[in-house]
Amino acid sequence: MELDVAQPLLLAPGEGETTTDRPERTLRILCELEQLIVSWFRYEPGEEGPDPHVHRQHSDAFYVLEGEVDFDLGPDVTRITAGPETFAGAPPNVVHSFKNSSDATAIFLNIHAPSMGFGNVLRGGGHEHFDQFDPPEDGGRPLEDAIVQPAGVGEPVEHEHTSHRIQAELPELSVIEMTFRPEFEGVDPHTHDDHVDAFYVLAGEADFVVGDEVRRAGPGSFLAAPPGARHGFSNPGPADLRVLNFHAPDAGFVSRLRS
Repeated sequence: MELDVAQPLLLAPGEGETTTDRPERTLRILCELEQLIVSWFRYEPGEEGPDPHVHRQHSDAFYVLEGEVDFDLGPDVTRITAGPETFAGAPPNVVHSFKNSSDATAIFLNIHAPSMGFGNVLRGGGHEHFDQFDPPEDGGRPLEDAIVQPAGVGEPVEHEHTSHRIQAELPELSVIEMTFRPEFEGVDPHTHDDHVDAFYVLAGEADFVVGDEVRRAGPGSFLAAPPGARHGFSNPGPADLRVLNFHAPDAGFVSRLRS
């Protein structure tokens, strides 16, 4: 799903490129750009992801929307069970894998930055030319280099009408849970020349600027603005707007957010 670099992409819940839809799992690409690919996964009980592996040149990250996901991380393949609103990230050369060991459906987002051709893997193209390798003999980077942020955890950034939690600040990817109260004045239409700016709506509603239009989007909606795409947003109320925001690469965004 290559995007026109001049226009953002806005998807309603359930939209995107479905690459797998079987009783045990659904995989759907939300956006695919050089800097970032975001996909939506449904795993039924007992469904397993790939064997433990590493990526040498990109980060692999996850955000649990519903249910529980078991993440196996680090040299000893330490298992961490993650519930809703948990963020987990494996920077380059951190061993990782994932599965649904629970008795309920798990739904989660998967983020690769940069994308490195992961879309072709989801389409069944195999891993021969993808940046994925068996764990190295030394076990790779330590468990402490992985990122696991349970619900409500993350570096807080508070302002009068906003409340944010930084989930990840990596050179290739930053992820922030953002809350905008109805009094928030909004973000004027703008462009980024050096990175992708993307949003997954967790709660509330957003009025997104998509090119020359303003379109309302509710929970489960997704917007991706590639470099050069005009975009902005506001909270029409009456409830708080909560989004998961991705910048790929980070391009100094988190540092600016703190200030």
